[in-house]
Amino acid sequence: MEPVVHTVFEKQTGTWQYIVACPDTRQAAIIDPVLNLNLSEFKITTTSADELLAIAETNNYTITRLLETHAHADHLTAAFYLQQRLLAKGQPKAPISTGRRIRQVQETFAATYNVPKAELECAFDHLFDDDETFSVGDITAHALHLPGHTPDHSGYKIGRNVFTGDSIFNPDVGSARCDFPNGDAKALFNSMQKLLALPSDYKLYTGHDYPPAESGRAPLPFVTVADQLASNKHVKQGTTEAEFVDWRRKRDSSLNEPRLLHPALQVNIRGGRLPASPDGSQRTFLQVPFHIPQF
Repeated sequence: MEPVVHTVFEKQTGTWQYIVACPDTRQAAIIDPVLNLNLSEFKITTTSADELLAIAETNNYTITRLLETHAHADHLTAAFYLQQRLLAKGQPKAPISTGRRIRQVQETFAATYNVPKAELECAFDHLFDDDETFSVGDITAHALHLPGHTPDHSGYKIGRNVFTGDSIFNPDVGSARCDFPNGDAKALFNSMQKLLALPSDYKLYTGHDYPPAESGRAPLPFVTVADQLASNKHVKQGTTEAEFVDWRRKRDSSLNEPRLLHPALQVNIRGGRLPASPDGSQRTFLQVPFHIPQF
């Protein structure tokens, strides 16, 4: 049985969000939902997440999993918001889930942003082991460890579909950066090869799309393994590890940090929870670290 896949593109951050549903049971998982952040207005809104809820309600889905591929550095996750809204609608608690190596990322950034340990221990309801199986209704799914972009990165194979997060991009975009703490270009190459070794008709759903201006194309949620092998500009068939690693490292050394890096990481290592308001109001505070010179 193959799932029904709903694709929802969040334009501000170029993020693909997915609802993956079992057609028989109407049970579904949501993958990589976005909480909208407007930095110029210092405002967080739920427009994108509410669109996901509307799709689920229209199709009479019960959301049984909220899946994160990794601790994103370019958008805030809406996982916790969705979990609370679904509970308020009378649905069972949908566990917020990701790969077990999120603990390493939490430890790295807890020190940077002074996040209390207690806020991290309860951030995720389930941490997948490598190749762990789980169900989306009557469909068997597998959690894949796909490190490189980040050390905690996971993908999810559901039927003949793989939700790759940032472990591979569409062929004319290529690959994701590997310069975050414990990111690794060699590991990313190996993760991409793992995906490219799947049957040629498998669909690889990407976490982002940034269509090149000259292409004139609309954002594309997936291509097949065969398409990636034929034309991915960074890892098409015949590309060596040395070629990829050399190019990726040079490219990463020239990149600026993501625009939403600091707010995204502080929220995402908490599983989508916002830091508690210090005065009980509707305000929260996110830190921006500065390196201060000696005076």
